[in-house]
Amino acid sequence: MKKYRVGVVGIGAVGAEMIRVLRQRDFPCEEIRVLARKERDEVVDGETFHVVPATPEAFQGLNFAFFAGTEGAKGASQQLGWQAVEKGVIVIDNGDDFRMDSRVPLVIPEVNAPALAKHMGFISNPNCSTIIALMALAPLYRVARIRRFIASTYQAVSGTGRNAILELEQQVKNYVAGKPLEHMAYPHQIAFNVIPKIGGLKSDAGGHTSEEVKMRNETRKIFEDKKIRVCATCVRVPVINGHSEALNIEFDRPMDPAEARDIFSRAPGVVVFDAIERDEYPMPINVSGQDNVFVGRIRADESVKNGLSLFVCGDNIRKGAATNAVQIAEKLIEKG
Repeated sequence: MKKYRVGVVGIGAVGAEMIRVLRQRDFPCEEIRVLARKERDEVVDGETFHVVPATPEAFQGLNFAFFAGTEGAKGASQQLGWQAVEKGVIVIDNGDDFRMDSRVPLVIPEVNAPALAKHMGFISNPNCSTIIALMALAPLYRVARIRRFIASTYQAVSGTGRNAILELEQQVKNYVAGKPLEHMAYPHQIAFNVIPKIGGLKSDAGGHTSEEVKMRNETRKIFEDKKIRVCATCVRVPVINGHSEALNIEFDRPMDPAEARDIFSRAPGVVVFDAIERDEYPMPINVSGQDNVFVGRIRADESVKNGLSLFVCGDNIRKGAATNAVQIAEKLIEKG
């Protein structure tokens, strides 16, 4: 089997998970080269990696470069991505710098793998909340066109990175100890609270945040459907890992829960977890560390014609970032 030289840019929560996923999925690596701002050694699951500074020269000889988008590496693809492509490297970027660039396919392998045929050496991962939503929506969309959906998200602090995880843990400890709860990662305390703002306020988006706009724009690009209407409210919750989303969907024809369950049962990467009478429904604790997206609470939405409601959970660091990126590389290798 041919082996590949792989670079990982950034060694925060997503970068470390990319290395973990590469190993767990037996990706045919001849080398894993870790690039970041500072030279040092980092240990992932007992394996030591010597981190080299991220410069254009550091990409020499690589076949793939995964840009993790964490630990100061967010925006690194803007500085180094196309320079890596010029050196013959296929760039798979978890950041948002080029997601809406017409040159760059935006890909979820289970959803729109054919878009990879148009790549110019640079491919983007969608946003984690978009990936988790579309893993559930795409199988339905193939059968009955979705006119509109409303997404209410419950997003874990791991989406912000290591510092946010540590901040939540410290706030819980301080609360128990009766100490003040300080915050830096977020504008407010996150422990025992929810924050209905993720990303910056978009001046041209009628009060929507950048995270909410991403869900709309990325969905339209991936589905190649400019008419689909999307309204997202993205909320940060005091959960360590695993994003959850309540989806209310309007189709162009009736879609009953039994048909939806049948469609999901045959959809790759989707697990139906839907027996409310036995208290079985998707929760972040179910999906953390998993690559599948769990779908449950499948029921009619009577507030709209041809409506359906779902509750969806996925690991935002794995399928929402690291695993999706590695799957893109696997798909490229498969296609030759």
